[in-house]
Amino acid sequence: MASLNFFFKLAFLGCFVFGIAKGQGLYVGYYKAKCPNLENIVRGITSQVIHRAPTLAAPLLRMHFHDCFVRGCDGSVLLESPKKQAEKDAFPNLSLRGFEVIDQVKAAVEKACPNLVSCADILALVARDVTFEILGPYWDVELGRKDGKVSILNEALTNLIPPSANINALIQGFQSRGLSVKDLVVLSGSHTIGISHCSSFANRLYNFTGRNDVDPSLDPRYILELKKKCPPGDQNSIVEMDPGSSLKFDVSYYTLVSKRRGLFESDAALLNNQETRDYLTYQSIRNGPTFFKDFGDSMVKMGRIGVLTGKAGEIRKICTKVNY
Repeated sequence: MASLNFFFKLAFLGCFVFGIAKGQGLYVGYYKAKCPNLENIVRGITSQVIHRAPTLAAPLLRMHFHDCFVRGCDGSVLLESPKKQAEKDAFPNLSLRGFEVIDQVKAAVEKACPNLVSCADILALVARDVTFEILGPYWDVELGRKDGKVSILNEALTNLIPPSANINALIQGFQSRGLSVKDLVVLSGSHTIGISHCSSFANRLYNFTGRNDVDPSLDPRYILELKKKCPPGDQNSIVEMDPGSSLKFDVSYYTLVSKRRGLFESDAALLNNQETRDYLTYQSIRNGPTFFKDFGDSMVKMGRIGVLTGKAGEIRKICTKVNY
């Protein structure tokens, strides 16, 4: 879902396909009896963080995407490797920020309810709460995930979808995880917040087909604006994905894509399918009448991908390492 960086700076979908869980064992209120103050704890810390550093909303939301698209929603993106061979060490995940926020939330939850709440569930709750904090939708989060014990750099490289993906690769990547074409276009709307480095789209400006050309699907006037911000060879400068509105969760992303101003090729690709094109056109013209509800619904579906429940997995005491 580049940074997609939603999907938001993601790497190419490989042939690795895991079993898709339908959410067995997950339900709203899973911790109600044993940890009744859980959501208040998470929301309180998240609110304080976003009030202080609103730019963390996008990477924290993206972190949940990146977790779920590799091995399922099992918290594996949080694990650290002494040899830098975990998912978080893969190139598509190097731009993720806010791991310390997850650690802060986990420590507070452990103090209140030791050995009960998984890091995977905390990721899902934080993703919902940061979205709401920047004026986005609120949805009920299904809980009950267990944490995985494996995190492999190469799996992140081969199972995250890149910002250069065409519509066929996007649809295949989502459908292999039990997500629909509608989920694809809805969750791509998360690009309404956040930033990207020039390196993620520079080829569209300077060398699209290897002939020093530009991407013809990109609005020429927008190309000129982007070239001013991203001169040739610039790998480090950043650009708002939704110019002028990157800290507010709204429907303007769809208007931009409709005007051929989507920052990534994966954004522009949404114009190449009838269903995705109709959805973004409807939301942009009608000012997003169903977008917030649709986004919450799709996030719930995404949160069911490959989950570990019951006796599978564990409840990590510390999110960065497995229990011993």
